[in-house]
Amino acid sequence: MLRTLLLLLTCFTVQAAQDKPLILKFGVCPSDRATIMYRKFSPILESITAPLENQLKQKVDIHLTIFEDYASGIDALANGDVDFVRFGPSSYILAERKNPNIKLLAMELRKGLKTFSGVIIAKKDSGITSIAELKGKKFAFGDEHSTIGRYLAQSILVDYGLNEKNLASFDFLKRHDLVAKAVITGTHDVGALKASTYKKLCDQEEFIVIKSFVNVTKPWVARGGLPKRIRSAITASLIQLANSEIIGELGCSGFTEASPKDYEIVRQGMKNALLFYPETLEESQEEID
Repeated sequence: MLRTLLLLLTCFTVQAAQDKPLILKFGVCPSDRATIMYRKFSPILESITAPLENQLKQKVDIHLTIFEDYASGIDALANGDVDFVRFGPSSYILAERKNPNIKLLAMELRKGLKTFSGVIIAKKDSGITSIAELKGKKFAFGDEHSTIGRYLAQSILVDYGLNEKNLASFDFLKRHDLVAKAVITGTHDVGALKASTYKKLCDQEEFIVIKSFVNVTKPWVARGGLPKRIRSAITASLIQLANSEIIGELGCSGFTEASPKDYEIVRQGMKNALLFYPETLEESQEEID
């Protein structure tokens, strides 16, 4: 009788454990307004839930968090406060410096490719037609940890012999849409942002792209210590997504496996961007190395 009770208790405990949902915390940086971020990411998280449950043989509940800014997102991943994130390339690299144990899950594809474009724009009536003409101008960057909005844009300025001393002023405006707005309203002469945001918000007849440049698509990254079986299930669930309407909300056409080598051009761009701040170059170089 006692043996039977113990067996029943064991079965009940196992079943209860299987019925208890696996809670996964997912985070994303604020590249747009919060309402837009929820609209974009809620459907894709719902779409990978069923595949995750099938693979893990357990109920899954994914909680979406929109970080206050890029820096808080980087810290959250490095500290293990979230289970997985969708980052920009530079945020992934900065988080990896804080915690080398974080793991790439997948990377997005744009029209089947691992790259997409960033742009530096100005109004046509500004008379600005090239990077060389930016001396004495007001520049709008995105977030201080943005790949397109800061690092790659500053790397381009450096390639043209420009640094912070050559500009009249510059500001970090946090989001790509706010950079577009700054150039539209004239508070800044020029700005760096995603090509997709530029096409969406700026009248092509009134603006000019003075420089287009290549960026690597966004990585999805897991915290250090997230079990491999869960990481593998997330990767598989992302790669098998086929609903073009849902993934199209992210501006991507699908997902593929990712390697740290895929982001080497961003690492090099970030190092080059240090030259934009000549007075703090040595100190910044120590941090990046």
